[in-house]
Amino acid sequence: MCGIIGILSEKDASPNLVEGLRRLEYRGYDSAGIATLHDGKLERRRAEGKLKNLEAKLKDAPLKGTLGIGHTRWATHGGPTEDNAHPHATEKVAVVHNGIIENYAALKNELAAHQVRFETDTDTEVIVHLVDHYLAQGKSPQDAANATFDRLEGAFAVVMIFAGQDNLMIGCRQGTPLAVGYGDGEMFVASDSYALAPLTKKICFLEDGDRVTVTREGAQIYMNDNTPVTREIRITAQSGATTGKGNFRHFMLKEIYEQPSVIGDTLNSFVNPATGEISIPPDVLAALEAASRITMVACGTAYYACIVAKYWFEQTVGIPCDVDIASEFRYREPPLASDTLCIVVSQSGETLDTLEGMRYAKSKGCKVLSIVNTIESTIERESDFVMHTLAGPEIGVASTKAFTTQLTTLACITLSLAVKKYALDAGQAARLADELRHIPMQITQLLRAEESAETIQSIARDIFESADMLYLGRNLLYPLAMEGALKLKEVSYIHAEGYAAGELKHGPIALIDDRMPIVVLAPANDTLFEKTASNLQENVARGAKVLLISDDQGYDQLKSFTTWNINVQPVDPFVAPILYAVPIQLLAYHVAVTKGTDVDQPRNLAKSVTVE
Repeated sequence: MCGIIGILSEKDASPNLVEGLRRLEYRGYDSAGIATLHDGKLERRRAEGKLKNLEAKLKDAPLKGTLGIGHTRWATHGGPTEDNAHPHATEKVAVVHNGIIENYAALKNELAAHQVRFETDTDTEVIVHLVDHYLAQGKSPQDAANATFDRLEGAFAVVMIFAGQDNLMIGCRQGTPLAVGYGDGEMFVASDSYALAPLTKKICFLEDGDRVTVTREGAQIYMNDNTPVTREIRITAQSGATTGKGNFRHFMLKEIYEQPSVIGDTLNSFVNPATGEISIPPDVLAALEAASRITMVACGTAYYACIVAKYWFEQTVGIPCDVDIASEFRYREPPLASDTLCIVVSQSGETLDTLEGMRYAKSKGCKVLSIVNTIESTIERESDFVMHTLAGPEIGVASTKAFTTQLTTLACITLSLAVKKYALDAGQAARLADELRHIPMQITQLLRAEESAETIQSIARDIFESADMLYLGRNLLYPLAMEGALKLKEVSYIHAEGYAAGELKHGPIALIDDRMPIVVLAPANDTLFEKTASNLQENVARGAKVLLISDDQGYDQLKSFTTWNINVQPVDPFVAPILYAVPIQLLAYHVAVTKGTDVDQPRNLAKSVTVE
């Protein structure tokens, strides 16, 4: 995912901006740039590719100035070109931005009506021109920035500097991390504390909705209603060896809260917000179109992402799809036709079982598409095609943001293939793409809701002593039931199982009593909601205590049968697995915290399993 660095100092900012970008490389990027203010004027240097290309440009044409911003960009809206690289700028303002601007197209049309000319393919450019528009109306930089922030929808972080303002930097956080660093006569901002570690140990982490005005004398933070607010300044132990937890107690919770940002980054790499079209690499699309069948191979959480995709591929595209646990796949020795496309999914790209399964498929003449989070991994190098999820480093052993970015990538593949095969018309695909684009904001709203956090923590206190739990779902939520059970097992050590809700009466219902909580995932607009409701009532009749995860309509219909509830926003069933992943992650996390287990490093588990 993209990275931001900003510096207000008494010495040339350029060298430290580049060093800050270097420390953000782990997030993944394909272009970089910096902008500084010198003699009242904004200047910038940008380059496609790695930082060495930017450094070469700076060697030939150095940038002076003690105030500057920098950015590492992973191509989202528009390709990885120098024109699309950040910072974006006019003569009056320069901007760097992480995340997604959901209402980009509407804002662009509005600005175009004012004769604004756009020069890039990015959503970020609308921010620049909005600020410029408000400055032209005579607003101060602070007022122009606030007026712009008020217009933006989505999950994002923005930092900007202004021509003629050599002691001013303005930022905003909405769902995407942003930290402020405090020095002696100098100040800093960055996407995370790791980028600031060489510059300062005094860090303040902005909260969602915060806006910040930074000068060399300090930082003033405001809520989005312009009310001043104080955020804790802490001494960080961050070093180059690790990424920090920020304000969060555990990496797992931090990574849960990063999901709006990383889903937005992943989604932006495939969705054109101006048209609503999905665009995946042409060679990948051609391979998918040529395949008579898809075989998917993965382990653990990635395996459950694949099961969701099986529903998507078969229901939405109409192509047969098999899903195998990687550790069994090659030993099962399935017959594979050479026109079968094998899709392997792995966070690390180094999972040995998945790697060996991929090699088996290749030995049968199949082409392989890998979906990985780690760049230049073994699985990527041995694949015919690769698509990256943009989750950034995931430190917590229990996968959270890697899972939802895998789902996001697979959803985009599904929609692109469905249009190519005429299984969906352009209007249907655009509607589902729009549903996907709203997921980051819907997750942000869920994470920000104090009542949701208090509800989940209260539920955790009620169930943390349970010896067993069941998770139930149907259709696209059945794989999420299995993933929810896995999360709980991983971090809390409570035995849990995930079932298709209709399967419970074929045996497992014998386990039901008032000591076994049951988690039911049941969106009201799912085609099988009434059947799931019937399954739920069968269990309640046998003494079960039920936690219902649904929308308001679903809860209203079933509240007389539930002991606890977590309500989420209504969404199209196609995207429900991505949204419903968040409450089951939070539930597992808070149960584990209540039990006092090692949340980030559960016993017996490793982040990447590189042995069989």
